[in-house]
Amino acid sequence: MPRRFVDISVPLEAGIVSDPPMMLPTIDYVDHKMSAEGMAAFFPGLKTDQLPAGEGWAVEFLKIATHNGTHLDAPYHFHSTMNNGERAITIDEVPLEWCFNPGVKLDFRDFDDGYVATAADVEAELKRIGHDLQPLDIVVINTSAGAHYGKDDYLLKGCGMGREATLYLTEKGVRVTGTDAWSWDAPFAYTAQEFAKTGDASIIWEGHRAGMEIGYCHIEKLGNLEQLPSNGFEISCFPWSIKGASAGFTRAVAIFDE
Repeated sequence: MPRRFVDISVPLEAGIVSDPPMMLPTIDYVDHKMSAEGMAAFFPGLKTDQLPAGEGWAVEFLKIATHNGTHLDAPYHFHSTMNNGERAITIDEVPLEWCFNPGVKLDFRDFDDGYVATAADVEAELKRIGHDLQPLDIVVINTSAGAHYGKDDYLLKGCGMGREATLYLTEKGVRVTGTDAWSWDAPFAYTAQEFAKTGDASIIWEGHRAGMEIGYCHIEKLGNLEQLPSNGFEISCFPWSIKGASAGFTRAVAIFDE
């Protein structure tokens, strides 16, 4: 049976609004002409004009955080503990069987920016699409942020997933979720406004902090979710194994059997 693949990652790119300024990646590109002398240095006596068209190799030097680009967050990112007191696992400890499973897309593009989705919202969308959650389903949230990736307002776009919405999923056995927004939670600017009104610190990063109760992972900065149906596909999101790290880059892909 033929398969169709849809890339639901975004490329790592410098010079766009993809993260807060203090977290932005930098990429130094070395092209074939720039590297020729360096290549020749490996072979004493070789002159650059002896190389095809005088060219060496292309290489890039990156200065990045583990949360740049499309990445999978480990429970350790959310807190030092998970499952009500266990040591939180790091990205190199995430079970691989969590990372390749049937995908489910919830379409929350109509929610206002900064809205915090509830368990009732998740339940209503699952009913609308006719899907019964199964353990290890990978649930991704299509928010309004996806259409703004790289634009000046990206960090202010999209709804967030609250504590109860997150626990609704994880209590049913979901262990990997995802969003096309910068964060699984609502944009910080909106949470800051609400905190200024109420002084309630429990609303800060509440979707992430739900991992303290049930350990789970989520993918942030997904792309092309609008191209996916509600279900009927698999998602592969194996992360880079970085020793003791809070996240790892992933080339997330939706896979269809056709």
